[in-house]
Amino acid sequence: MATTDNKPKKSEIFRQTIRWLIDFVFTFQNKRGEILDKPELLYADGFTCSSQEFYATVEQQMAARKIPGMEISRVKFAEGGLLSEQRVYLRLMRERLGIDTCAAPFGNLYFFSIRKVYVPALVRLWHIVMALVFLGVVYALLTKPLGANYAAIATVALVFAIVGVLHNAAAEGGSDLDALLLKTPVLATIYEDWFRVDTYYREDTRNLYMQLFPQFIQSIAEETCAAKGFKLIPYLQPSPPVSDLNKPLPPDKKSAAA
Repeated sequence: MATTDNKPKKSEIFRQTIRWLIDFVFTFQNKRGEILDKPELLYADGFTCSSQEFYATVEQQMAARKIPGMEISRVKFAEGGLLSEQRVYLRLMRERLGIDTCAAPFGNLYFFSIRKVYVPALVRLWHIVMALVFLGVVYALLTKPLGANYAAIATVALVFAIVGVLHNAAAEGGSDLDALLLKTPVLATIYEDWFRVDTYYREDTRNLYMQLFPQFIQSIAEETCAAKGFKLIPYLQPSPPVSDLNKPLPPDKKSAAA
């Protein structure tokens, strides 16, 4: 029986290991990210507007708030399969936390969606290869003036120096060096995944960003609809099935104990 119970666990571990190896070798970027919560959906009946103009309004108002480290871009996601049409979303990005907004028609309805996503900084094989190529180039350039032995020592010393810089930048959260490292290709991913640590300030600003900015975007959508005489209606999640509502509640443990 023990062997039978362990088979699903072993197969699951094997499947996860294979998946991790595939992601490690072949994955370059997870553009979509992991959805953190149910999307906010709002709609207006009979309303219409240009999604690009709405995005431009959001970009202007978000940029005016001058939030450090926040980047605003427009990303494309497929509406269906691989060869389907692309739908443009507006993305606010800060410290791997994104807020994706879509404004689009759906028949006679016009809807706005707001999603909170997390795009993790994961070190992949190509990051390590690029780092090794960089060190190899440094070693090759130092070999001629210093010789092979001293070039190797200097390259190792450079690695320790870079590690020290990354540790110092991680300890000084919010510094210019921290911001520079986050924008440096390859190094940014290694820095975020292996060195950068959380602080109370980072946690507070993340929570503030993820709570307030979806509300700001919703307010802009409401103002856009109101300007044309329409009211934006929030889409409410469906109620649980009637069969679930009629299920008896579990007995109260305190009452049973009494």
